Order: sequence, then structure tokens, then C-alpha cells
Amino acid sequence: MERIVVYGASDHGKYTIDILERQGEFEVAGVIDDSAEVGTEIYGYPILGRGTELSVIAESEGVVGGVVAVGDNFVRHRIAQRIRQALPRFRFVRAIHPSAVIGRDVSIGEGTVMMAGAIVNGSSAVGRHCFIATKASLDHDSAMADFTSLSPNATTGGRVTIGTFSTVSIGATVKHGVSIGEHSVIGAGATVLKDVPPRVVAYGSPCKVVRSREPGDRYL
Repeated sequence: MERIVVYGASDHGKYTIDILERQGEFEVAGVIDDSAEVGTEIYGYPILGRGTELSVIAESEGVVGGVVAVGDNFVRHRIAQRIRQALPRFRFVRAIHPSAVIGRDVSIGEGTVMMAGAIVNGSSAVGRHCFIATKASLDHDSAMADFTSLSPNATTGGRVTIGTFSTVSIGATVKHGVSIGEHSVIGAGATVLKDVPPRVVAYGSPCKVVRSREPGDRYL
């Protein structure tokens, strides 16, 4: 099996490791993290070093690729961008839990993580480096742009569009045909009945825009 690394030693990294083990397609050489102590372990896998050392680590460990296991969409983008610049041939792999349900004619981009019970229904498109959490559901003919996320139990109707870097938080529901602009955050438990513009935080039932936000801002 190809040797890979997991970038991120947080809880996100832990369940990504669990998914990769269950997937059984890759050998995890270890974990890269910018703050964890080298030599410590996560689920039995060593912290190999920091992101700035990835080129050396990849060569010494025979690593061909990996996955960025970081929850914040914009931070994940920055890390993936740095890796691609330092290692143009680095292969970003997908981590998809065996219990995830993927419909017919679905596309899933590189670096995407799908947790247990996630559902993506037919003719949908999931971009690069996306995150679909436990029991989250993307219904038919919908599209998640690159670096987007659905939190646990988030649910969309069909023909929903989620713009780049946007997130739908835990337990939120998005009505059929709604479009969410880029860099926006839908708060936990929201009921989204109409389109949401770019670069805003919106929540409530029905969901309303609460304030604007800039790329890279904290979610809430």
C-alpha cells in the first residue's frame, strides 16, 4: 500500500486516521502537525514533524501523499496550498468511511473526508478538500465547492449549491434549490429557506443574515 501522512493532530486528525484504517487503502506513516511534540503518538502513529519539514519527511519515510485533517475550511486551504507549492507531486487522498453512502454519478474531489453515516445522493458533486461529517446529507444534484463542509447532521435538499470555503454547521437544514455564497457560515440548527449571500454569518429558524465576515475569519 502507498504510504501517506495525516496533516493535523487534533480530533479531526484522530477520526481521519480511524477512517483511513477502516478504508484499508493506504499505510499511514505518521502525523504532521505544527505544534504537537515530535515523538509523541496519536492512535499509535508518531508525530513526524512540522509542515515546514514535510519535504524531508516525505523522502525519508517514502511518503507519496496524504490528507489535510484540519476542520477550518480556510486553514485547510492554506495548508494544502503550501504543500502543493513545496511538493508538486504530493497526492492528496480521499478518506471515506465504509459506512458512507454515495449515490450514482457522484464526483468527489481529492483530499475530501467523509465520516461515518455521511450521505451524498445521485448526480451531486463534492469538490476538493471538503468535509462531510457524521450523518450529514447532501441530496441529489447538489454541489459543494472546494474547501466546504457539512457538520454533523447537517442536511440539504436537492439542487443546493454551497460556495467555496462555506460551512453548514451542526444540525442545520437547507431547503431544496437554495444557494449559499462563498465564505459564508450557516449557524447550528438553522433552517435555510432562501439564498444566502457571500461572506456572511447567518443563523436562526428561519435563517437570517446576522453579520458580514471576511475570508479567514473565525466561524462564529
